[in-house]
Amino acid sequence: MKPTYKIVFIFSVLITIVAIVATFSYGLKLGVDFKGGSIMEVEFKDSLPQISDVQQSLGSMSLKEISVNRAGVNGMIIKTEELDEAKHQQVLGKLQSQFGLNNISEERFDSIGPTIGQELKTKSITAIIIVLIAVIIYIALVFRKLSRTLSPWAMGVSAVVALIHDISIPVGVFAVLGRFYNIEIGAIYLAAALTILGYSVSDTVVIFDRVRENIVRGKSKEDFGTTVHHSIMQTLSRSLSTTFTTLLALIAIYLFGGDSVRYFALALIIGVFLGAYSSIFIASPILVWWTNRRNMA
Repeated sequence: MKPTYKIVFIFSVLITIVAIVATFSYGLKLGVDFKGGSIMEVEFKDSLPQISDVQQSLGSMSLKEISVNRAGVNGMIIKTEELDEAKHQQVLGKLQSQFGLNNISEERFDSIGPTIGQELKTKSITAIIIVLIAVIIYIALVFRKLSRTLSPWAMGVSAVVALIHDISIPVGVFAVLGRFYNIEIGAIYLAAALTILGYSVSDTVVIFDRVRENIVRGKSKEDFGTTVHHSIMQTLSRSLSTTFTTLLALIAIYLFGGDSVRYFALALIIGVFLGAYSSIFIASPILVWWTNRRNMA
């Protein structure tokens, strides 16, 4: 393959290492969904107070880990330690007395215990691992007819390495955001991660399928690296068009969707971009390296 692939591949490895180091150094700031706690969403009818005023008001109640964020135009989402019903009513009463009884209406209240949060975290990790294993098996079965030319397992492993790259970098980004901007990771990010995995493997399979066609039809007489490069160029227009139109929708959600989905959209923006990028510069070079090494053995 062209030297460009090697240079970009090395750069991608370095960025992935930085993301992994950031994740382990800073850790992820887990939301209520994963660590347990209570979420209260309130709507202010007349005037919306400052977030600092709400935090100061609730701070006098000795609550732990108070987090206040805007929701929509006149709403706020308050996250605290797990509250029983008596404490919940005390918090609501405190807000009503501070900012007006008729000015506040409670839209929802959810409470999740730490055991349930830990179970959700475990199941989330399990779901991602199962997806990665399923991708290897699926690609190996789909491309099994090429076993005489190249290993279908090499295709599966190459795709999974690209997926790990696609997940590691957004996780690293959110570790940094959690450390410096107090951004929490909730259950909605599991949906984002699985969506990224599905998008990325779809783009990779398109390239691999074109490689299969070029090999089966015997249109390419060059070495395998050149065949893969030609396959990438043949599918590049499709990949760029799909990625661009998807990113347009996600950017619109990020800009106009409100605080509740903004960082979910950000995770998808990063993941979708990386999905198209890794199919070309991660999965394909690994496949070429594996196949060339196998043929030399």
